[in-house]
Amino acid sequence: MWKKPEMRLALVCLVAASVGLSMAIISISKVLLVVTFLVVLLRGNRAASSGAALQHMWTPLLATVVVLVFTVSLLWTSAPLDSALGAVGKYGKFLLIPALLVLIQTRREAVYALIFFLGAQVFLLLGSWALYFHVPVPWATSNMATTSYAVFSSYLDQSIMSAVVAAIFWHLRTFARNRFLFYAATAVSVLALGCVFVVFTGRTGHLVGMAVLSLAIFFAFPKRYRFASLLVPPLVLVVVFLSFDKVAQRLSAVKSEVSAYSAETGQGSSSGTRLKFWTTSVGAISQKPLMGSGVGSWVTEYNRIEQLKNPLHPSLGAQSHGNPHQEFLLWGVQLGVGGILLLFAFGGAVLLDLRKMGSPIARAGQSVLLALTVSCLFNSSLYDAYIGDFFCVSLGVLLAYGFHSREISRGSVAAGVVQHLKNEDRLIKT
Repeated sequence: MWKKPEMRLALVCLVAASVGLSMAIISISKVLLVVTFLVVLLRGNRAASSGAALQHMWTPLLATVVVLVFTVSLLWTSAPLDSALGAVGKYGKFLLIPALLVLIQTRREAVYALIFFLGAQVFLLLGSWALYFHVPVPWATSNMATTSYAVFSSYLDQSIMSAVVAAIFWHLRTFARNRFLFYAATAVSVLALGCVFVVFTGRTGHLVGMAVLSLAIFFAFPKRYRFASLLVPPLVLVVVFLSFDKVAQRLSAVKSEVSAYSAETGQGSSSGTRLKFWTTSVGAISQKPLMGSGVGSWVTEYNRIEQLKNPLHPSLGAQSHGNPHQEFLLWGVQLGVGGILLLFAFGGAVLLDLRKMGSPIARAGQSVLLALTVSCLFNSSLYDAYIGDFFCVSLGVLLAYGFHSREISRGSVAAGVVQHLKNEDRLIKT
């Protein structure tokens, strides 16, 4: 029978690996993790290191505040109760971050979690490349497996995930203990970025890929020349646009779709639908800017506003379009302007915590945060199930690893100072 610490670590590793697997595994593992986290808190038997993680980091505090604020907004939501409760459950994924910080109690455990997380992502990448070359992948359950080469989710989710994984492997390759692992990490990074620009057609994934690539180049610049990095993003855009046909076709389609929407002939296109959702969302925020319409209320408010304009406007279903494909506007509709500020505050807390950590982890984490920000501009990535779980788990694992690595460094410095003082004391006595 496993000991309790081994069961806890096994659960952490299962959650870390699950975001590269099917939705069913993700759902089961995250429920088990959050329940275990709550039991640990209620029993008050947290390890000192885990307690320190919660006390000295801003991210778990803001993640908890997010869940509490959305839960409290049940009091004034305009959404049906079942939709509102479902939305609260979706935002419950934020608890994965403090849960991982509590349940990962040593640097060794953080290393295991990171290995399982990255290992599952490599498994996912290899599956997509196999599908791209028409190699059968029996475990691929996505309905887009044969057409868009996504293994478990959609090409949109997996293209964003691949860009994030490319950045993580690139920045963490400096941790490799030998040349083989260093070059292997570099190869996986290139393989993942190839998935983004060659295999998948997701435009948000393309933009995220270009963003993390630009950030990596920025970090490579010497500090005194970093002002020149302002030219990097447009140069990366031009190079990628000219080098990859899928990127050029998909980005060119945006211009056509926006033009068609402006001429009121392209309401049903991807870009046209987003623009319509966004303009209506801005209207909903302007009507209730202080407290918003409550959790899960976007569909209700969208239908209300559109049907005031045109009583014959068809109602959206909560299942078909439950969000405006823009995270900031979604929070604004539900919580008012304060909701948008809360989302910015969460990102600021993550950035603040990452800047206290060692360079490779800080850079990997900042790449994840940048990818999340870009993704949230065009999708409701934190609200959506698969990709939202991926971002919360990746941030939680990286923050846990960075925190425990920092504590070890501090402990080593403190031990060195104590030893130095002891040596001086001996010299004085002699």
